[in-house]
Amino acid sequence: MVVNHASTLSVEYFIQYLELVMKSRQIPLKEAEQYMRDQFFKGNPHLYGERTASCFKQAIQCIEKKENENERN
Repeated sequence: MVVNHASTLSVEYFIQYLELVMKSRQIPLKEAEQYMRDQFFKGNPHLYGERTASCFKQAIQCIEKKENENERN
């Protein structure tokens, strides 16, 4: 996937990307998060800037919240 270094990647972008990784690899969120840190960010969470790193963290929180709500129901 080509990433433009000049733009900030959105929370929604990362939600979709993480969910795709989780589904395709059949792994939990924590493993998908680590996979993204290693492969997408190449070990540097700020590779694409502070705002993109923040959006990545927010996406993780959104998925965690969604998973917790699903567990309660």
